[in-house]
Amino acid sequence: MIFVVAGTQDGRELVKILLEKGYDVAASVVSRYGGELLAHACGQKCLINDRPLDQQELQAYMQEHAINMLVDASHPYAANVSANAISACQKLSVPYIRYERDLTKLDYAKITVVHSYEEAAKAAAALGKNIFLTTGSRNLDKFVHSPYLQAAELTARVLPTADVIAACEQLGLDAGHIVALQGPFSKDLNKELFCKYGAQVIITKNSGTIGGTDTKLAAAKELGLPIVLIDRPQLDYPCIGHNYDEILAFVQSGSDK
Repeated sequence: MIFVVAGTQDGRELVKILLEKGYDVAASVVSRYGGELLAHACGQKCLINDRPLDQQELQAYMQEHAINMLVDASHPYAANVSANAISACQKLSVPYIRYERDLTKLDYAKITVVHSYEEAAKAAAALGKNIFLTTGSRNLDKFVHSPYLQAAELTARVLPTADVIAACEQLGLDAGHIVALQGPFSKDLNKELFCKYGAQVIITKNSGTIGGTDTKLAAAKELGLPIVLIDRPQLDYPCIGHNYDEILAFVQSGSDK
């Protein structure tokens, strides 16, 4: 059975493709909402785990379900998830491949590239007071509690689920500063939201085209807004595929052995 770490849209696409090719697939996401998206995309053909797994739990899961190959299509910024997957595969001698989505070309002069959420908060504070966050909810506390942003007005665009909205409210964001929407977002919709909420600075990640980075950059560029972009974490992946065909070729070569 192939195990796909599938907490992204491209991860779900890979699961569908593998199922259509006749492979037995188990897939992992990190939330009930992610599980619902995966079940909707793949039906009942896929074995779904919808809770986070640390390295030992992942290893036990792989042994329990006789996993003989792992495709890591986790989010580009989920470095801990990838590190756990690599470690588990090495310990079990299971072939591993990373699906690495494209990077968005940074052809805008008002982009400040940083390497952590803390750096992003500091850089944004120097560029404006009204800050529009498009980095999700998992690290929102790093901005809310940043000493550099105590005088800032933060607006967060997050997924429209009850637990995510509750987490935002617990951090002190009111309804007027929570934009609960499911992407993808067009350039025009990004522009409309940036204008509606009076954004002076945009904080984002380089999540590639499928992650909507290109339309965010295009919208900010047309409005002349500065962007603080958190660069991807760097990991030493044992094997990488940059498109679905490369992943399928790897799976096929492993299945033929």
